[in-house]
Amino acid sequence: MNSQQLIAELETERTRIDHAISALRGNVRTSNRTHNVVGTGKRHLSAAAKRTISQAMKKRWAERKKNGLKVVARNIARKAA
Repeated sequence: MNSQQLIAELETERTRIDHAISALRGNVRTSNRTHNVVGTGKRHLSAAAKRTISQAMKKRWAERKKNGLKVVARNIARKAA
């Protein structure tokens, strides 16, 4: 084992011991992200993002409508199988 690996392991152990001491003293600061999650509420889109998505979907559906029979035939064939 080289010295860099030994140092890394000792630092990891020191961090673990420091956390244990802090827990015993009662001043625990967790570094676990699940405890510090902020903003878990509903996500919102801006008006510009909504407009972009709307235009993309309209373009997509226009393409499907233009090629309508081919798309419908594929879907029917898949359902029959």
